[in-house]
Amino acid sequence: MVGAKSGRRGFLAGVTGLGLGAALQGGAPARAAARSSKPNIIFILADDLGYADVSCFGNPDFSTPAIDRIAHDGIRLTHAYANSAVCSATRTALITGRYQDRIACGLEEPISGADKTVGLTPGLPTLPAQLKKEGYKTALVGKWHLGSPPQFGPLKSGYDHFYGIAGGAADYFTHQGHPGEDQFYRDDHLIHEHGYLTGLLGQEAVRLVKGYAQEADPFFISLHFNAPHWPWEGPEDEAESRRLKGHIFDYDGGNLKTYAKMVQAMDTQIGHVLDALEQTGIAQNTIVVFTSDNGGERYSDTWPFTGIKGELLEGGLRVPAVLRWPEQVKAGLETAQPVITMDWLPTFLAAAGGAPDSDFASDGMNILPFLADPMQHQDRSFFWRYKLRDQHAHLLGQYKYLKIEQNEFLFDVVNDPRERANLKDRQPDLFARLKKEWAAWNSQMLPYPERSYSWGADGKHFADHYGATQGED
Repeated sequence: MVGAKSGRRGFLAGVTGLGLGAALQGGAPARAAARSSKPNIIFILADDLGYADVSCFGNPDFSTPAIDRIAHDGIRLTHAYANSAVCSATRTALITGRYQDRIACGLEEPISGADKTVGLTPGLPTLPAQLKKEGYKTALVGKWHLGSPPQFGPLKSGYDHFYGIAGGAADYFTHQGHPGEDQFYRDDHLIHEHGYLTGLLGQEAVRLVKGYAQEADPFFISLHFNAPHWPWEGPEDEAESRRLKGHIFDYDGGNLKTYAKMVQAMDTQIGHVLDALEQTGIAQNTIVVFTSDNGGERYSDTWPFTGIKGELLEGGLRVPAVLRWPEQVKAGLETAQPVITMDWLPTFLAAAGGAPDSDFASDGMNILPFLADPMQHQDRSFFWRYKLRDQHAHLLGQYKYLKIEQNEFLFDVVNDPRERANLKDRQPDLFARLKKEWAAWNSQMLPYPERSYSWGADGKHFADHYGATQGED
């Protein structure tokens, strides 16, 4: 990593009390609440962003004032985890509120490299579909990556409106995936629009906020940026886009300065969205969340953790997360309560006065009570698996069982966040318990498909791209 590591602690050190109402203390608000009182929700997801890639989580090299603004006006969740170390699996968990390993498309990464018949089954009780039942307008702006249209797509899974890319990556100027592969949609129609993709997504989100603000119904906008995912192109790098000619796996692309410009361009658009909320007078009762789909990649800062995207080390799983809800959450808060991607579905439904579909139970937890009292803490069990290098992980409180190929570990991720001291021989009973519990969880999940879990018949391309730094700083 570059730059000093000093100053990474102490952000918002003066933690104060929380002013959530009594309804949130017990979980969901009363169902009898008037529709107009339901909060709007904007869920902002970055792509491959490292834990310390924003200044409110310690980045010493560049600032992210809009994301910091969300943190300053609300709460930092310092122990937030992604459901997976890769993209489409986490997105499956987000939209279903379940472990992605229960659902066929959650076993595929990348979905764009899999059989085109693989995708999120249309008609499931997804997060947007369940919010629609609570009276919400729903829109996805940005990256989908849960199956190729026309068989799959946001409009088949609960969203009223879609503006963005269907696949896992796109050039920031041509908006194509691989050369000649059009994948930029407005609703169910391919479109061609000129501009830097991060800016176009931000503009669409602002347009929707201003339009929805004139209506009585609450709204849910998923703003899923593809930044800072490769190809590494900043707002002024259209010439670089032409040079790459869509070969987005080229290893000669990008540098730390370009990466910073990509993150800052995303932050600028988030700032425009926050401004639109203020200008339309709906900021007070709008929940805004910012987080990432998994840990960072090549140019990311994952301090103080090791590991990157594609690895079940903390750097591949820990993500920055901030939440703002001015009407209910006081400013300047911080919580160390462990949370995970699939928690957002039950949390947003509780805020809307609903609950997850009883026939499609969520594996996540409503975290509103922890916002009501950020000093509360509940140890939780989280489980992960990843076929590449046969990785297993089970987090229980501060202890983590980890398997990589034939190597097994027990780490205290609170006191040893870099996962260096293997405690399995010092605490054999705990090691055996966590390993056994992982096996019991795994027995309830779907088996991996026979086909390759990654690019190329043997997965070599994916391993080369994501796994080259396994276990290194």
